[in-house]
Amino acid sequence: MRILYVHSTLLPPTTDLRMDRFYLLSGVLEGEVLQPIWFETPQKVEAVFGPGTYPAHTVGKFRYHWHLGSPFRGIRQRLETFRFYIRKGLELHRERRFDCIVVYSHMTTALFAIVLKLLTGARLIVEIVTSPDLAYIAERAQPRLRERIMKLYSDICLHLSLFMADRAHLLYPQQLHAYRLLRNTPSSVFHEFVPVSVIDRDEDREPGERYVLLVGAPWYLKGADVLAFLALAAEFPEVRLKILGYFPDRAELEVLTEGSPQIEILKARPNVEALRIIEKATILVQPSRCEGLSRTVIEGMAAGIPVIGSDVGGIPTLVRDGENGFLIPPGDHRALGVRLRQLLLDGGLRRRMGESGYERAHSELNEDSYVREFARMVEATVAGKDRPSAAG
Repeated sequence: MRILYVHSTLLPPTTDLRMDRFYLLSGVLEGEVLQPIWFETPQKVEAVFGPGTYPAHTVGKFRYHWHLGSPFRGIRQRLETFRFYIRKGLELHRERRFDCIVVYSHMTTALFAIVLKLLTGARLIVEIVTSPDLAYIAERAQPRLRERIMKLYSDICLHLSLFMADRAHLLYPQQLHAYRLLRNTPSSVFHEFVPVSVIDRDEDREPGERYVLLVGAPWYLKGADVLAFLALAAEFPEVRLKILGYFPDRAELEVLTEGSPQIEILKARPNVEALRIIEKATILVQPSRCEGLSRTVIEGMAAGIPVIGSDVGGIPTLVRDGENGFLIPPGDHRALGVRLRQLLLDGGLRRRMGESGYERAHSELNEDSYVREFARMVEATVAGKDRPSAAG
């Protein structure tokens, strides 16, 4: 079957084919990817992907078609992105028809995908990549008017895109539970793509540097403000806290650290570099206030690290409380402190939980599982089936 994947992220895809999901999907599908990218010139694209990779770059049976620059910066850029999605999508459909369109996120990009569905007659799958009931309003303690308007816009896009879609890709079973009109949407439920096979397990983690790690941004949404680390710092002077991500409001985060020399705020970096930091962590914490299905949690599990996560979104489907980590109520710094202290004091518990997470990530959440469930989702959509293809 042939698909058109409509992407919205500006992040360039990896050059490591082991970590490229479309290369791996080439064993069961083929198609085209409409990919906005933050590079501003063809030369910058070719400097990364090689000569002749602009305007299209082939991996396996898929081709990336680039749209340069920020697609959502001002009215003109938005119109240019809209024209790119529609013009290139129709051009590729005329070249050879699509069986199915898959769009990343229910937001503005999904509206473009709806237009393509109406113009091509292809079936449409919308991927829901967050907890839509918490989107935007969980980004700060007191949501401002802008956040509330964006939440309303998100809900409008969610309903419109799923009313028009043939199927939704959900990351956890209760993802649409807050929306009465959408609960019976035909859906396939399975994990996000994470290349767990390339993640190393550091067998020498314990003798080395010991640190608790939180990955993600913005910091309030990811729960960095409720980390109970400061209360434990004196008891564990050899343990550091590392916070990794892109923080435009870094000054506010630095105030929360109180100048502690045991806390380090790291700049965002490519996924390959971030994985090396994750692999050597002692404990991974993900106390998010809003989350779809955290890739970081899966990466931590794949590296054999115990995880402390908030009981929100899809995190409880990954973290089995007491088995491969602990679940805490979102925003509960006392519960987080108790679980951190428990794990820091008990090396045997860390190893047992890390082993449990490692086994699950590599058996249930690996690349083969993702490829299999993605293919089943497309097959069910093209066939017009109205039941979930899998639950993972």
